[in-house]
Amino acid sequence: MYRTMEYDHIRVETCCFETGKGIVEYHAALHVIRTGDPFTRQLADIREGLSGLLRQYGEKVHPVFMRYFLSDAANQIPVMEAYGKEPFPCAVSIVQQPPLDGSRIALWVYLKSDVKITVLPHGILEEHNAYRHLWLAGCRASGKDSGSQTERLFRDYTAALEREQYSLEDHCIRTWLFVQTIDRNYGGVVKARKDFFARHRMTEQTHYIVSTGIEGRHADPESFVMLDACAVKGLQEGQLRYLYASSHFSPTHQYGVTFERGVRLAYGDRSHVFLAGTASINHLGETVHPNDVMKQTCRMLENMEALLLEADAGFEHAVQMIVYLRDRSDYPAVHTLVEDRFGGLPKIFVLAPVCRPEWLVEAECIAVKARDNPRFSAL
Repeated sequence: MYRTMEYDHIRVETCCFETGKGIVEYHAALHVIRTGDPFTRQLADIREGLSGLLRQYGEKVHPVFMRYFLSDAANQIPVMEAYGKEPFPCAVSIVQQPPLDGSRIALWVYLKSDVKITVLPHGILEEHNAYRHLWLAGCRASGKDSGSQTERLFRDYTAALEREQYSLEDHCIRTWLFVQTIDRNYGGVVKARKDFFARHRMTEQTHYIVSTGIEGRHADPESFVMLDACAVKGLQEGQLRYLYASSHFSPTHQYGVTFERGVRLAYGDRSHVFLAGTASINHLGETVHPNDVMKQTCRMLENMEALLLEADAGFEHAVQMIVYLRDRSDYPAVHTLVEDRFGGLPKIFVLAPVCRPEWLVEAECIAVKARDNPRFSAL
């Protein structure tokens, strides 16, 4: 399932999943080996590594979503723009979240075989079998503060969904909100999102959307919030289930936020599990193990495992993981703990404070498990 290889000064962690019925899907994390090189060289190495990966997978495999993690967006995004667009249609997210291995850039890529791709502003629509997945990335909006930008982002995203005959409440399954200076700006994001969701019939009595809200920024200092998102059309009743793990978590609305902790999508041949950013929290909404990053990491993983268990899955089914740390000094110890447990799993560690200052570490992941459900179409 997992494989680690090297392409021209790039270390690549990969995961391949297939059932023989639907598409084949892949996740890859690309890491720079020569971490002291200039950004232009590291970017070239990453691009060459991705090209090598695509040559190996063959022409039927296409990236559908990718995220670049940068150490200095203000200087590096102009270089990337001058370098040229990606040579293939894909939803491309670029965020300043410095890789903690000392490099200037890292890349997560999600790839699928045998899909039909339509290019859209800020993203793509990919179709296969009965399903249409809409990926948008790098969305920004004008506004005087984080609240007004969040309101505009969700308004624009909802309009983009409606143009493709989707709706926010029925089809969006995953969002990422990158918040510049999160300790100051997260409150505006929370209020604007809650108010917008309520107007779209998303409340504690219905459902929210699986989401990660985390520190991240663009080159533009006036962009306080950025949005990446995925929506799915073609699901029938019974294919989507939200995850709560009430033995480990309180409902998010009890402490004023409006997101789901996880969701399982049941296809005919597999299940997808998307976990939101997860931290060291208990069933009362309280932080567990303040000021102890190692104990927080262990509790974070326990919480993630509880969500996966509710989805009839486990960490052995994980295909991707992003780990966020508030303090770069914690990286060596946390990296060792996670690496010892998860080996070749495609994963990236970045510097990105979480929405609560006392949360020293957070992680998100995607899991895929084979299943046979003849009521639904294979992916």
